[in-house]
Amino acid sequence: MAQTLILILGDQLTPGVSSLRGARPDKALVLMAEVAGEAGYVRHHKKKIAFLFSAMRHFAEELCADGWTVDYVRLDDADNSGSLAGEVLRAADRHGVSQFRVTEPGEWRVLQELQVLDTVIDLEILPDDRFIASHAEFESWAEGRKALRMEYFYRDMRRKTGLLMDGDAPAGGQWNFDQDNRKAASRDLLMPQPLRFAPDATMREVLDLVETHFADHFGTLEPFWFATTRTDAKAAFAHFLKTALPRFGDYQDAMLAGEKFLYHAVVSLYLNCGLLDPLEMCRAVEAEYRAGRAPLNAVEGFIRQIIGWREYVRGIYWREGPDYVRRNALQATRRLPAFYWSADTEMACVKACVEQTRDEAYAHHIQRLMVTGNFALLAGVDPHELHEWYLAVYADAYEWVEAPNTVGMSQFADGGLLASKPYVASGAYIDRMSDYCRGCAYDVKAKAGPKACPFNYLYWDFISRHHDRLKGNPRMAQMVRTYDRFSDARKAEIKTDSARFLLSMETRNQEPL
Repeated sequence: MAQTLILILGDQLTPGVSSLRGARPDKALVLMAEVAGEAGYVRHHKKKIAFLFSAMRHFAEELCADGWTVDYVRLDDADNSGSLAGEVLRAADRHGVSQFRVTEPGEWRVLQELQVLDTVIDLEILPDDRFIASHAEFESWAEGRKALRMEYFYRDMRRKTGLLMDGDAPAGGQWNFDQDNRKAASRDLLMPQPLRFAPDATMREVLDLVETHFADHFGTLEPFWFATTRTDAKAAFAHFLKTALPRFGDYQDAMLAGEKFLYHAVVSLYLNCGLLDPLEMCRAVEAEYRAGRAPLNAVEGFIRQIIGWREYVRGIYWREGPDYVRRNALQATRRLPAFYWSADTEMACVKACVEQTRDEAYAHHIQRLMVTGNFALLAGVDPHELHEWYLAVYADAYEWVEAPNTVGMSQFADGGLLASKPYVASGAYIDRMSDYCRGCAYDVKAKAGPKACPFNYLYWDFISRHHDRLKGNPRMAQMVRTYDRFSDARKAEIKTDSARFLLSMETRNQEPL
């Protein structure tokens, strides 16, 4: 009889995860459960639910092939309790097990749910050492610093891992090549496509399940092409290395209408659920540079996102505590516009990004930060509503990675703990980095009036609303001084245009379908 119950969560699909290490297959039982509570605590995209349930089922098969006994609870099992805690208690009763083991969940919400079980079962929570920096290591780095800027943390991670290091110096003589990675893309580029996979029998079962139980959730379910096995996820990443990595750096901030992926890897969903290993990925990318197959700006940019930004936001999330997601330093209270669900807007950039999100459960970081995030910040949308939208609609979104990106980086709702400035921009930025504006009902060159790009006047309205805060920010003070030089008539025009647009937006607002 098994002596230990090992719970594997949906984002822990890694054979070497800490909860499995040191346990003996003949003395332990693995529990995996598809539960309504996890699928519905926000209205997750249909493709996200389908991806995770299928990946979980395939991982259970992988564990069984390695000699583990897996008690797998499906969503539609008759006695499914609908919660992780409920399934742990049911499994403990079924198997007569009193010892419970789990790798630390990635979210405060899940950790708190499982900690309640400690009163009725012997609970052991192990560190999630699939990350490069432990909680203690990040805390030690952050302690005593006036500002927690990612760049300095990233340099420490480079030194720790040895990635892109030539002795004690960074490869190429500098740590960061981001200034080389801001090119606008043209339509004559040969665009690679991510590797796509036809649904197998397991996936088809899951697609039917999702269509039955989550028909009212956001998103298009089919065609479904994500990898859901470790083998296929590795193949998808290898395909990126060969076809897209060399130009990933140059065009990582670019946007083109109808081109959903450009040179992006589209593998973060595999990484964040445990099908891919971050250090293995970074070493493979570095090997492309060392072999002369990929330039340094592309390789450094990719590695910075993994061992720099990804590790950094996880550190921020756990250091700041469960209340972080409710922060609202700018006191933004407007409801999330209905077009974030429906794509029913005449703003071509927002429409394109929402439609892509609906169809693919994916948008790259500039689409998230500088289109949907930028608009929400300019319009004064409640950051918690936006946080829950991002958490729901993207297949790679888990609270530990999504919340700091939204609350901190995108919405400045933590008051500048994470970002040194609010990431706001007028339509000129979107016009420079994309071709969305060419097909827009609004005129990106116009500054005022009903046909002017809303990003233009909302940008200055944002500066006006937060004038006193921003004038003390070194990176925003110049824009405040520019606003101060506007005539009274121009300031009134900005206020009138913004009020008209926002009132129209609110009038059309509705609950998501």
